[in-house]
Amino acid sequence: MGTGSLSKKPNSRSKIKKYKRASWTKNRKMDINQIQETIENAEKNGKPEPFKFEYDDELPGGGQFYCVPTSTHFTDAKALSDHMKTRFYKKRLKEIKEEKYDQDAAEAAGGMTKEVLPMLNNNKKK
Repeated sequence: MGTGSLSKKPNSRSKIKKYKRASWTKNRKMDINQIQETIENAEKNGKPEPFKFEYDDELPGGGQFYCVPTSTHFTDAKALSDHMKTRFYKKRLKEIKEEKYDQDAAEAAGGMTKEVLPMLNNNKKK
């Protein structure tokens, strides 16, 4: 045995799944379909500003600076405006503007495919 400390190596817990799982779900953002649903519900109810929060000490910036597409709170207006220039924000906007799903996509995901068979020609030329 070599000499040295008896403590574990750095990042020795990186393969233990319970630590990974906790970090995956800890700061998870809303999914695209959840954001689309909240926007649709706000439009149905006729709310002019559906994502206006009351002042809350626990949220960054008191909850006053909120980005709807990424569902993120920011500390001030400058941080929010800088965020709106990023690639992630622009990509998320494009994903949200797309249609959620249609019947054909739902059937394809469920394994229900529509076969298109070739037309039968009974009148073959000889």
